[in-house]
Amino acid sequence: MSRINAIITGVAGYVPDYVLNNEELSRMVDTTDEWITTRTGIKERRILTEEGLGTSYMARKAARLLMRKTDADPDSIDAVVVATSTPDYMHPSTASIVLGKLGLKNAFAFDLSAACCGFMYALDVACNMIQSGRHKRIIVIGADKMSAITDYRDRATCPLFGDGAGAVMLEGTGEENIGLIDSYHRTDGKGLPFLHIKAGGSVCPSSRFTVDHRLHYTYQEGRTVFRYAVTAMGDDCTELLKRNGMTREDVDFVVCHQANLRIIER
Repeated sequence: MSRINAIITGVAGYVPDYVLNNEELSRMVDTTDEWITTRTGIKERRILTEEGLGTSYMARKAARLLMRKTDADPDSIDAVVVATSTPDYMHPSTASIVLGKLGLKNAFAFDLSAACCGFMYALDVACNMIQSGRHKRIIVIGADKMSAITDYRDRATCPLFGDGAGAVMLEGTGEENIGLIDSYHRTDGKGLPFLHIKAGGSVCPSSRFTVDHRLHYTYQEGRTVFRYAVTAMGDDCTELLKRNGMTREDVDFVVCHQANLRIIER
């Protein structure tokens, strides 16, 4: 029996209509277009402004477009995996809300929370589900409403984040030499002091104090995160190439999930 591999058969995305550009941001916080552009390369970000809409809204928009593009029968979807750090609720899972809105009757759904790495981890998990032979078609979504956890008084973080969703269709194939070849993941458990949300979890539950002191927003020590991201991404890419007997000359494209252009350029 030939080995089953996982391939991406469709890609779709969704971003909200509202554009928050640097000029408008400069009226909200002490910053300028030049300051943001020279430090991040970012000119604008999309924001979901409609009241009562959360991450699941963008996720299902991306998933619905994906299903149209791939002409996928809803009853053929085995699972929905949503990678997010901004779920609609603590529970139920955002993925279950997406599944319900899409009317998927034969699928199960779960969230995966791993911040910036979330989509890559979710993709790897779903690929292994396909490779096991137990699942044939899985939707993997990366979606976040970062505006919900961004402090627009903090000029160090608010220029970096926006809202949006991306989705891919994963399917199995017996054809050789296509699909997911390899993946390499690591987690550094010492990064808590440098990038976190102080309140809202089980260590520091929500209270009037945490709200009054604005502890429910993303906190980041930018320089520390920048140095780590640059070093770790380069080292991990080198290791992945080495494991597969490849060199930099064999690579045509590198697609980075990073918060700013300077990290990618470095």
